[in-house]
Amino acid sequence: MSEQELVSLLKKGDSGAFTLLTQRYAQRLYWHIRHMVKNHEDADDVLQNVFIKVYRNINSFKEDSKLYTWLYRIASNETYTFLTKRAKQLSISSQELQSRMIDQLESDVYFEGSDIQQKLQRAIASLPPKQQQVFQMKYFEDITYDAMSQILETSVGALKSSYHIAVKKITTHLKTH
Repeated sequence: MSEQELVSLLKKGDSGAFTLLTQRYAQRLYWHIRHMVKNHEDADDVLQNVFIKVYRNINSFKEDSKLYTWLYRIASNETYTFLTKRAKQLSISSQELQSRMIDQLESDVYFEGSDIQQKLQRAIASLPPKQQQVFQMKYFEDITYDAMSQILETSVGALKSSYHIAVKKITTHLKTH
């Protein structure tokens, strides 16, 4: 089924189309969210919120971008909202929250990472939020700069620059820690 056909059925309230949507995009969106929240349960919660928001707002999808792009934008916004709320609940900064989430990776039964992967996560967490997002989308999800440009509503040149700066900062962080 084409993306246009899927969107058309979704806008008509077809439950089978919504099931197909979740089957088609849930895994990619999960990992996009998981790279930012670090925790399986939190990623599942945010993903559920994303699909609820998509279900409620599918009629506002203007189809001037790909469905995938729209979904990623919603997932990114929901994740940032979740992280902001979590930091406020704990009365800590976003940076401190990132540090705590990485510390908790060791006890996460769903994280099968090695010591170097934890060091990489700490290096990523040391980046400004925009650079974190660009790095994660390019490095972990292999999203093209063109697709990222649509998702993040930023120029390809700015994204390439952000990615290369992030790589340099991560390399420096890994060498010094």
